Amino acid sequence: MGGSPGSAADVLVAGVDSSTQSCKVVVRDARTGALVRSGSASHPDGTEVSPDAWWAAFRTAAEVAGGLDDVAALAVGGQQHGMVVLDADGEVIRPALLWNDTRSAGAAQDLIRELGAGDPGAGAKAWAEAVGSVPVASLTVTKLRWLRDAEPQNAARVAAVALPHDWLTWRIAGYGPRSEGLEPDLGALVTDRSDASGTGYFDASADGGRGTYRTDLLELALGRSDVALPRVLGPGESGGAAAGTAAGAGVPDGALIGPGAGDNAAAALGLGMRAGDVAVSIGTSGVVSAIATSPTADASGLVNGFADATGNYLLLGVTLNASRVLDATARVLGVDHAGLSRLALQAPAGADGLVLVPYLEGERTPNRPDASGTLHGMRLATMTPAHLARAAVEGMLCGLADGLDALRAQGVQVERLQLIGGGAQSEAVRRIAPQVFGLPVTVPEPGEYVADGAARQAAWVLSGEAEAPRWETSSSSDYDADPEPGIRAGYAAVRDLT
Repeated sequence: MGGSPGSAADVLVAGVDSSTQSCKVVVRDARTGALVRSGSASHPDGTEVSPDAWWAAFRTAAEVAGGLDDVAALAVGGQQHGMVVLDADGEVIRPALLWNDTRSAGAAQDLIRELGAGDPGAGAKAWAEAVGSVPVASLTVTKLRWLRDAEPQNAARVAAVALPHDWLTWRIAGYGPRSEGLEPDLGALVTDRSDASGTGYFDASADGGRGTYRTDLLELALGRSDVALPRVLGPGESGGAAAGTAAGAGVPDGALIGPGAGDNAAAALGLGMRAGDVAVSIGTSGVVSAIATSPTADASGLVNGFADATGNYLLLGVTLNASRVLDATARVLGVDHAGLSRLALQAPAGADGLVLVPYLEGERTPNRPDASGTLHGMRLATMTPAHLARAAVEGMLCGLADGLDALRAQGVQVERLQLIGGGAQSEAVRRIAPQVFGLPVTVPEPGEYVADGAARQAAWVLSGEAEAPRWETSSSSDYDADPEPGIRAGYAAVRDLT
């Protein structure tokens, strides 16, 4: 962490990744993308969090990174879908509900039925056609309905609705609650197409692809639409200047602020993804994402049709259960992640019939918020640490492979499969993934892809060019193995028994 500042000739930009678990800040050379320094700070656990914790973590991460006085631009990539509600004085009304908070699952079903005039199938189709996604508990629109029904007094106070990256960008620009002596200008809230497209009340394909809010859907959820929503910036468009206390104090005219992005879109920008590329990210959540040039409307709800950070679209299949499946299994077995990997590679493909369906926190794809994990095929021969470790890795990957199948069903062509995220650092995951996916996988050099994408966007804003700058990509490793269709067959046979 930390490092030496760049030379006087360097033009520096910063990228921020405000994720579920932490805030990471990278400072890079605007021309080459070379990493100059970095820092991080943790976020509290839980599915609802005070946004003040994100601001504190950003300030700490920036300090660890050597400060941001010398950066000419910055942008924020953030966890998607979280609900931040503000009153007229800029005060946060209640802790933010995060994407992985499933208490609004019932609200999601209500919204689907209501838009379909009582017919869930018609409702799902109508939602997919309206905003590219069918509501599930993750999406902001369902959390607003939950707020309306469960906390009507708080709902009545709402003057603005923002996403985590919107709110943090607003604070970096110097705005905030009146109680802290700041200007609570709700009209200064900004966002981008990618994050707005994950709310459930933004049509990214409208207005020639610039997108527009569906205030009718907002009203369906919250009961009214007279609230401020962040202004949606185009790719490469500046959202103004950072407050000198946050960044750019040592730069003439201060630091420009980029529109930011949802975390998946920022990661795609950081990886330089293009049409034909699919990324499988194994972090807190599991994400299978692909760049597309046109929107999609999957009424099954398996694929979310979001926007990317460049003006295209980002198709996503998302699972709630990814790296924490490995965390939990390692904890049960009393080993670290390296030990879990070694154990998993000692067992045969298919773990002799032991199958873990890893819905440890409910699930989003498929939409089963109340499900729990199940272990099938337990026999004396399979009740070994190696078999359990193998079943955990295979079960997690099978869930992601289901997401890949859903993308293919929407016409996605898979030319290159990249494996990223913390879980991708497991040797067992890398070696078993080609057996499960039936394709070779490329594992880029570990990096802070979300923060790197945000930094690249900041350089884009600074350049004023029509496209993001081209930065050299990191090295990568390739993994291949013969497909083992029996793994997925065994998983499919028990998946729907949960």
